Amino acid sequence: MAADAGAPVGIRLEGVSAQFRHRVKGLVYAARDVTLAIAPGELLTLLGPSGCGKTTTLRMIAGFQEPSAGRILIGERDVTRVMASDRDIGFVFQSYALFPHLSIFENVAYGLRVRKEAAAGIARRVGAVLDLVGLAGYERQLPSQLSGGEQQRVALARAIVIRPRVLLFDEPLSNLDAKLRVQMRSEIRELQKRLGITAVYVTHDQEEAMAISDRIAVMSRGEIVQLGDAETLYRRPASTFVAEFIGRSNLLAATVESVAPGAVGVSVAGARLLLEAPGDGLGQGMAVRLVVRPEAVTLAAERPGALAATVRGRTYLGEKVEYELETAGGRLQAVIFDPPEGGTFPPGCRVAVQLPTRGLQILPETAS
Repeated sequence: MAADAGAPVGIRLEGVSAQFRHRVKGLVYAARDVTLAIAPGELLTLLGPSGCGKTTTLRMIAGFQEPSAGRILIGERDVTRVMASDRDIGFVFQSYALFPHLSIFENVAYGLRVRKEAAAGIARRVGAVLDLVGLAGYERQLPSQLSGGEQQRVALARAIVIRPRVLLFDEPLSNLDAKLRVQMRSEIRELQKRLGITAVYVTHDQEEAMAISDRIAVMSRGEIVQLGDAETLYRRPASTFVAEFIGRSNLLAATVESVAPGAVGVSVAGARLLLEAPGDGLGQGMAVRLVVRPEAVTLAAERPGALAATVRGRTYLGEKVEYELETAGGRLQAVIFDPPEGGTFPPGCRVAVQLPTRGLQILPETAS
């Protein structure tokens, strides 16, 4: 099927906006000046909380909603005002949207019948795509006879059987249980790469986005606030919003004491740290936030001059121990992997918190 589908195409959004008038709020932007280039064969995820504009953006790419400004191009073709049925896309819905009275064969064949394909060609292509998604032999079953994961495979088969140039996913795994979501996201990623098809995926689940994507566009209030691969977003968030939304994080209030080439001195909760970090845009006395991931925190016996904390909570989870700590600068999370037997700190005890001197992200207080 990959050979039949042709070469993958890119997608470009140029200043795309969607606005509507609210009775109370007035003019509201569901998406605002979204500019984005998706490479041929790439799987890009639009990630963000409810109401951030990710689904609206996906619907505009699909042609289900017309933008109020900007252009959308699939390949070199401007499709901004082109109907959804003429955009050569496949769409996988959150609700599966299967016809309950039709067999699995007829559900998958529906798009081909609308296109008036020959019966022999329909049989061949439906059989091939059901085999591709692991549902060979299910042709005569009804959707109600299938599990949630199997129904999602049918929805995926229906989307790809028409050999679209672009595949769009609107939170396709949200109706599945946690274990099945992990399995299905791997299957979707593997299938997308096998087909070599350009895909845009919408989710609010940051772990799902990190596992499945080539790149992630994090959205907030209708805008893309950061674009990058999973590691970049995790290690170098551009704002406190991204730092808190991508993974677990501690945001420690600190003050810059010194700036030198490749080194920044800060004071945090009564302790002083010299961090290996670029000092671009930082100055002495500036209020900043340190982005510290819980797994980067280590604990030791209390000692003078160290960042002191009180253990407020301790959860033993076998391969790791999770701590809730109280410092002079606020609450702090720590995760210690492979804890030694008897070597953990009980609630109520005082400890010294050790922060890494490199790899920390320093954000100005205004980078919210």
